[in-house]
Amino acid sequence: MPENDAVSRRTFLKGSAAVVAAAAVSTIPVTSSAAASAAAELEFASAFEAAAAIRKKKISSVELTKAVLARIDRFNPKLNAIVTLTADQALERARAADGALAKGQVWGAFHGVPCTIKDSFEVEGVRTTCGAKELANYVPKQDAVCVARYRKAGAVILGKTNVPTYAADWQSYNDIFGTTNNPWDVTRTPGGSSGGEAAAIASGLSYFGVGSDIGGSLRVPADFCGIYAHKSSVDVVPMKGHIPPPPGVTDIPLHLPVAGPLARNAEDLRALLEVLGGPVEADQVAYRWSLPAARHLRLSEFRVGYVLDDKNAPVSSEVRSGLEETVRALQKAGVKTEEGWPQGVNLTEEYLTYVELLAPIISGGPPPDLFQKAPLPPPKNIGEAFAFAPYAPHIYYFRVMAARENAGAAWREYFKTHDVFLMPVATVPAFPHDHSQPMPARTLNTPEGPRPYTDTLFWAGFATMTGFPATAAPVGFTSGGLPLGVQILGPWLEDATPIEFAAQLSKVIGGYKPPKGYA
Repeated sequence: MPENDAVSRRTFLKGSAAVVAAAAVSTIPVTSSAAASAAAELEFASAFEAAAAIRKKKISSVELTKAVLARIDRFNPKLNAIVTLTADQALERARAADGALAKGQVWGAFHGVPCTIKDSFEVEGVRTTCGAKELANYVPKQDAVCVARYRKAGAVILGKTNVPTYAADWQSYNDIFGTTNNPWDVTRTPGGSSGGEAAAIASGLSYFGVGSDIGGSLRVPADFCGIYAHKSSVDVVPMKGHIPPPPGVTDIPLHLPVAGPLARNAEDLRALLEVLGGPVEADQVAYRWSLPAARHLRLSEFRVGYVLDDKNAPVSSEVRSGLEETVRALQKAGVKTEEGWPQGVNLTEEYLTYVELLAPIISGGPPPDLFQKAPLPPPKNIGEAFAFAPYAPHIYYFRVMAARENAGAAWREYFKTHDVFLMPVATVPAFPHDHSQPMPARTLNTPEGPRPYTDTLFWAGFATMTGFPATAAPVGFTSGGLPLGVQILGPWLEDATPIEFAAQLSKVIGGYKPPKGYA
């Protein structure tokens, strides 16, 4: 969306009286031919554009929902992105949206716009499994907070999208629904764990979605499918109603996992984050949340740091080439860039701390004879951290949290003089399906030779461990036609800054492109 649309965008988001009045005045019915034409124009539009078309009566919510359902019927069989379709409920909701609009009522920023929900978020009355066989028949009695907020903003929910079992992989497959394919190459993964969401949005089967991220689960699918995603600052978006933890478990502060939006347009990310963000109802007694404005609105004003590679998790030559081209495009546009890790950032310590916090969350539980053993010393490497951290004594937890705070302090100091920091999302582009077990034993093939499957944790960890925001943005393609993305780390709680940078970056390189064969 152009910069001169900023005022109207803010008005639109707040559902102002002027917008409602404009909707009420436009009462010309949409003909079927006009609806078909509008639907064709909106196939790969942004959620903003779809909402505006509905609001201006260029197309009704029912007509747009039917058009997207037709696309799902046509394209989803080869993708397996949407695994639980709620067509009847979606059309009922769309009819209600059109009825409200006819009375001059606008529910919210995305009134009548079709979207999808990652199958790790509870949806009232809709099967929610998180890919786990033991939850194959689980039907929640309430919406997750994120789902309820999307509804309040006017969204029409089309169904649930596929995930790996318990959202624990960079691929999206499970024993209930099978494997989700990448729309750019169905022999490859769309990423995980929000891979179903990314594949659906990239192929025009949904206008936006919601995902979760603890190890790149928003950023990697966006990277592999050529769309945008935002890993929010920790605790900005409530995780209540997300699986894991198991249904019914009281919220547990885990310091790492977050929820965030996925879309085809960076501007959508900001609007969606404003819908999703803020404390749960019980906490609203004491405080509110507001999204700080982006530091800059012009690309040339951003102060940009970057690294393109690191010996701890070397990227493939095709990833590095795409990132180098991105930096050159920024420099050509007059952006001041600075290469190198920030002073005070200890790569080894930050990576270990991240794994030490991550391991207890994803652990399957301690071995039966754990308490017959003497306490283990602090880990010296990633393998020891995975083995020891889930069962460490409480005093060990304090050491890890102190290391986390020290890392955050180093990044906060850096962002006093810089606005964003660019780095890879993953070591490789979308890779062929590989469901071999155990997962840590897998490797990823690159032109330079095989790399450990788990190297992606390194690049995911800086934002996750510190809780800082990060936006994944498309910047181009490999020579083989696979999407390439960049990870934009932003200042603590200033989520709009990396999102705005992503929007401005698309003016000089990248941006969403529809995959071939889906028009």
